[in-house]
Amino acid sequence: MLKMFRYMKERWYYLMMILLLLFVQAFCDLSLPDYTSDIINVGIQQKGVEDGVPETIREESMEKLFLFMDEKDQTQVLDNYDLSDGIYELKDLDSEEREELNSILGIPELIVTGLSDQSSQEVSQLREQMGIPAEADIFQVLEQLPKEQLTQMLSGMKEQFEEMPDSIVTQSAVLYVQEEYSAQGKDLDQMQMEYILFTGAKMLGLAFLGMAAAITVTFLSAQVAATLGRNLRNSVYRKVITFSGAELNKFSTASLITRSTNDVQQIQLLFAMIFRIVLYAPILGIGGVYKVFQTDASMTWILALAVVVIMLFVALLFKIAMPKFTKLQYLIDNLNLVAREILTGVYVIRAFSTEKHEEERFEDANKKLMKTNLFVNRCMTFMMPVMMLIMNGITVLIVWNGSHAVNDGTMQVGNMMAFMQYAMQIIMAFLMITMMSIMIPRASVSAKRINEIMETEVSIQDGESHTEPSADRKGEVVFENVGFAYPGADEETISDISLTAKKGETVAFIGSTGSGKSTLVNLIPRFFDVTRGRILVDGVDIREMDLHSLRERIGYVPQKGVLFSGTIDSNIRYGNDEAAPEEVERAAKIAQAWEFIQEKEDGLEDAIAQGGTNVSGGQKQRLSIARAIAKNPEIYIFDDSFSALDYKTDVVLRRALKKETKDATTLIVAQRISTILHADRILVLDEGRVVGQGTHKELLKSCDVYRQIAMSQLSEEELANE
Repeated sequence: MLKMFRYMKERWYYLMMILLLLFVQAFCDLSLPDYTSDIINVGIQQKGVEDGVPETIREESMEKLFLFMDEKDQTQVLDNYDLSDGIYELKDLDSEEREELNSILGIPELIVTGLSDQSSQEVSQLREQMGIPAEADIFQVLEQLPKEQLTQMLSGMKEQFEEMPDSIVTQSAVLYVQEEYSAQGKDLDQMQMEYILFTGAKMLGLAFLGMAAAITVTFLSAQVAATLGRNLRNSVYRKVITFSGAELNKFSTASLITRSTNDVQQIQLLFAMIFRIVLYAPILGIGGVYKVFQTDASMTWILALAVVVIMLFVALLFKIAMPKFTKLQYLIDNLNLVAREILTGVYVIRAFSTEKHEEERFEDANKKLMKTNLFVNRCMTFMMPVMMLIMNGITVLIVWNGSHAVNDGTMQVGNMMAFMQYAMQIIMAFLMITMMSIMIPRASVSAKRINEIMETEVSIQDGESHTEPSADRKGEVVFENVGFAYPGADEETISDISLTAKKGETVAFIGSTGSGKSTLVNLIPRFFDVTRGRILVDGVDIREMDLHSLRERIGYVPQKGVLFSGTIDSNIRYGNDEAAPEEVERAAKIAQAWEFIQEKEDGLEDAIAQGGTNVSGGQKQRLSIARAIAKNPEIYIFDDSFSALDYKTDVVLRRALKKETKDATTLIVAQRISTILHADRILVLDEGRVVGQGTHKELLKSCDVYRQIAMSQLSEEELANE
C-alpha cells in the first residue's frame, strides 16, 4: 500500500498543507472541551471569577491577607500590583506568573474568609483560646500579636489547609474574590454573563476555524486522490501496453480491465479518506491523551480499558473478514470475464439458442459475488453497534467514577465533563480507524493486484545496444534457424525456419491450420521473442534494435481487422498521423475501400463505432490494409488479411498492391492459393516446419503438401492454366 504514495509525489505540497490543516483542526477540536469546562467551572459555578487572583482589591483587604503571608510572599504580591486611591490593581501577567500568585494568595484568602464568618465554631474557639472579646475585630487583634506568635499560629493553620484538596482551596479563594468585588460595588451577574458570552464566542470562533480546516482538507484530499487515480491508471495502461503475448496470457483481459478501473477506484477512495481520517485519528488521539493527563490522570485506566476492548474486537473482525476481502476482487474479475465473453459472443449465443445457459453462468458468478459481499457487510454491521456500546459504557463509567471524585472534592464538574469529551475524542479516533478497516483490506488487495502488474518484468524490451540498421540492406528480413515455443509449452510451435526476404520481394506462407504461419510472422515485430536462432531486419538482430524503430519499419495487417472508435480518416491515419489527404485517399483506393467510403454520408469523416461494429468484415479488412499502406513502411506483413474479400476484390487489390509494394518487402500469410499464386517465393509449413519452398509451379511439382492444398481449392483445369 505504501508504494502507492509515489504516484502522488507531484502533489507533495498538498500533503504538507493537509498535514498542517489537520493539526489546526485537531487544535480546535481539542480546545473546545477546555472551554466547556471553563463555562461550567468558572462561568456558572464561580460567576466568571477564574481564580483567587483579584483584578482589583482594596488596601484594607490586602492588609488582612498580608497577616497570613511571610515577607517574601508579601513582596512578590506587591510587585504584581499597583496601588492607586486605596485600590490595588493587578499588572499584566503571563499564565505562569498568575498561577504562582494564585498559589500564594489561595490559603491566606481561605483563612480570611473563614475568620470573617463570626458565627463559625472555629472562630468562636479561636476567640476563647486567645481571650478576644466578641465585639473586638479579630484581624486588629492579630495585627497586635508579636511577630513570632503570629508566625507560629500561621504555620499551624497552613499545615491544616495544605491537607485540603486544591479544588476546595480554589473554591474558597474564588468566594473571597467574589465578596471583594461585591464590596467594591461590582456587578457579579454582569461579570458572569460577560465571561460566558466571551468564552462562547471563542468556542464559536474555534468551531468555525475547525470547520474551515476540515472543508479545506476534504477539498485537498479529493484533489490528491484524484491525481493518484489518474497516475495509477496511466501507469497501469503504460505498463500493459508494453506487455508481450507472454504477459498478456498471464493476466486475462477481464482482470486487466478490473485492475485498471475497479482496483484503482478502491485505492482512490481509500486515499481520499486516509488524509481526512487515518492521518487525523492519531493526531486527535495523541492530543486527547495529552489533554486527559492535564485534566485528571486518575481515570486514564478507563481509556486503557476501552482501547484494549476495541483492539480485540477489530482484530477478531479482521481475522474473519480479511480472507473474504481478498476473494472479493477475484470474484469481480470472474464476473467481468463472464460478462465480456457473453457480450462479445452474443451473436453466437443467439445462433445456438444458448441464452439460458449463459444466463445461468452469469447468475452463478453474480451469486458468488453477492454472497461474499453479504458476508463481508454482515461482519461489518457488528462494528458500529459494538463501538457505540463501548462509547456509552465508557461514558457511564466516567460519570460513575467522576461523581465520586466530585463528591470527595478532588475534581470539579467541569473537569469531569472535559475528561468525558476527551475520552470520546480518543475513542472516536479509534472508531474512525476501525471504520476505515472496512475499506483498507479491500484497497490493500487492490494495491497488491496493481503492484503485481507494475512489478511484472516485461519479457520483450528494447535492445541494449540500440543498433541502427544498415541503409544498403533496407527492407531485408532474414530468419536463421528460428525456433519458437509459447511460454509454458512443452514443444516448439515452429522449428528450424531459415529464409531471406529482400527488398521488392513477395514471400508467402501457406499451410494447414495450426502449422505456425501466423506465429512465424508475429515474431518479426517481436510480439514474441524467438526461443532459438535469430531474426534480422535490415541486417540487425531485432533483439538489439529499439522496439519503436523496428515497428516503424513494419506495416502490419492482422488476421482479424481491428478498427478504433473515431472516423474512417483517423483509422487510416493511425500509423501516420501526418499523412496528407491525398495519401489517405491513395491508400484507400489501393485497398479498394474508396468506393464504399464515398457512399458514406460523411465520407472519410464518417464515424467508426467501437471495434468497427458499424462496418462489414470485408470493409473492416480493407480499412486495415489501407492503414498499413498509408504508413508507407519498408516491410508489409499481411496475416491472412484477404480472407474476408471476395475473389474479384482480392484480385484487384493484390494487383494495385503489387505496384505499391514494389520497393518494399511483402510477407503474406494465406489460406487461399489464389492469393499467393504470383508470389516470388512460397514457403509451405507443416507442423511448424518448412516442407517446401519455391514458386507456385515449382511447388506443384516438388511438394506433396502444397499440391494437396492446391487440388482442394483449384480444379485440374485451373491448375493447368496456372
